[in-house]
Amino acid sequence: MGYSKLKGAADSQRVRSIKRVLWSILGLNLLVAAAKLGYGFISGSVAMTADGFHSLFDGTSNVIGLLGMGMAGRPADEDHPYGHQKYETFASAFIAVILLVAAWNVGSSAFDRLMNPGDGPRVDALSFVVMLGTLAVNICITVYERRVGRRLGSEILIADASHTGSDVLVSIGVIVGLIAVRLGLPIADSLMGLLVAAAIVVAALKVFKSANATLSDKARIPSAEICDVVLKVDGVLGCHDIRTRGTASEVYVDLHIQVNPGVSVAEGHAVAEAVEKAVADGFSRIVDVIAHLEPLDEYQKQKTKQQTVEGLI
Repeated sequence: MGYSKLKGAADSQRVRSIKRVLWSILGLNLLVAAAKLGYGFISGSVAMTADGFHSLFDGTSNVIGLLGMGMAGRPADEDHPYGHQKYETFASAFIAVILLVAAWNVGSSAFDRLMNPGDGPRVDALSFVVMLGTLAVNICITVYERRVGRRLGSEILIADASHTGSDVLVSIGVIVGLIAVRLGLPIADSLMGLLVAAAIVVAALKVFKSANATLSDKARIPSAEICDVVLKVDGVLGCHDIRTRGTASEVYVDLHIQVNPGVSVAEGHAVAEAVEKAVADGFSRIVDVIAHLEPLDEYQKQKTKQQTVEGLI
């Protein structure tokens, strides 16, 4: 027994859509990084330069995402019977590692400036034009990428949207720092640089958390929701030991169902197949279902009862 959705063209379209988004955002991130880094170096602002490096690493993460999606889009083969989807997750985790390196570079630079202040950065009207302009771009990127990521169930896009979202907060912090410098508090620039580093660390931890959900086979769908669908299938008297795993967009399910002990093997098999199809059709994220058939005798009744009790705890 077992039911698998045909992925084929739809899956290829999903990969192409994700790649298009990543290519578009890569171009925007490079433009944003160039603007911040260029004027950050000219004005001597540590916070603006740090924010520029943050945006530059956004572009690097887009490249890694493209490479990861290139591998994740490959079909299942003999060595990878479940497919290559987890390469998208590996790419997300690698992005988190790069972010931690970026946080170290940014933080150490800001700390060095804090210990050795020297002349404060030059702050003028153009400084605010650059930061406000790039802030607007980042807000648009975050909203667009998160919306598409949720629609496609893409870990790469959702993680990258959270990363870009941290850029928005960082840019706001840099603008606050520039205002403080303008008001005669040059130390604020270095302090904002340290806050930028902290924000990058937080973004990295969020990406790690998302990747861990897939790599540790965290349950993707509440068992009760799946059981509700299963119990609506004719012939099913009970269900238990429901397990889910996989990526955010491709979930694998195995479960146990119980039927009348008096049904024939053929009838029981037909019920199991109906359950597998009902579960796969009931959840768009589920791509594969395996149902284990059991007769509802006294022993099986105890297993279902125990499952119910555990679900209430």
